[in-house]
Amino acid sequence: MLTGQTAPAVSAALGCAVVAAWLVVDGRRRGLRRARLVLAGGGVEGVPPQGALWRSASAARWWAALRARPEWFCLVAAVLPALLGGSPLPLAAGALAVPLVGRRLRAARLRKEHEARQDAVVALCGTLAGELRAGRQPGPALCFAAASTGGLGPDEAEVLAAARFGGDVPGALRRAARRDGAEGLAGLAACWQVAVDGGAGLASGVDRLEGALRGARDRRERLRAQLAGTWATVAVLAVLPVVGLLLGTAMGATPLRVLLHTPAGLACLVIGVLLQGAGLRWATWIVRKGETP
Repeated sequence: MLTGQTAPAVSAALGCAVVAAWLVVDGRRRGLRRARLVLAGGGVEGVPPQGALWRSASAARWWAALRARPEWFCLVAAVLPALLGGSPLPLAAGALAVPLVGRRLRAARLRKEHEARQDAVVALCGTLAGELRAGRQPGPALCFAAASTGGLGPDEAEVLAAARFGGDVPGALRRAARRDGAEGLAGLAACWQVAVDGGAGLASGVDRLEGALRGARDRRERLRAQLAGTWATVAVLAVLPVVGLLLGTAMGATPLRVLLHTPAGLACLVIGVLLQGAGLRWATWIVRKGETP
């Protein structure tokens, strides 16, 4: 059982051990070895001491690692509440939050990539329609549009090879449309197939396809703008418990010690965390459903 005198020391030691273990596992030593090689030898006038340069490089490396894996800020941010409350529980909560926050950040990153690929497909169709209306042949027009917009993504080489050498362009476009966010390329493949088989104008079909994709994107943006206030409300609800703890600390009520060192406080903490998590998940689900056109 931790006492009021030993708990701060134990929490500080645990925090340092967790941070050190993370640096050992996640860090790379190549930058430090390069710094040691560069800084080997005597000092030079006008150059900072080796220790200062090493500390600067180490701090920059720490910051770069945290920016590359921002979910680890949860563990770093948990060190201060652990020291103030004299308990290792905030460190344990921060460690548990790292994978959860990492998953949310990865989902957000994938969602941004999905939307960026959708926008690139819209730009590809618009540029292709403009080139076709200007009198350019379909193959060169597709090559120019792909090079200008990057709408074909990783499958650009396959599609352009089929367009240059008389291959199966609709089939290559359908395969490219299987990627997340590139579903609009299936419509382009259909337009290309109809133009080749039936002799229909490719420019008009691509123009209508671009209008449909642009309309879907605009509806998505309007929904997002209308739900911006709701997202702000969810963010405020998420921050309110932290604000309450800060206000209690400012008033001298020591809420962290009450929550972390008394049975009633621990019960209130567990119940509050569960209710807060359930409420945020429910609110997020409602807003996500509202964003779906």
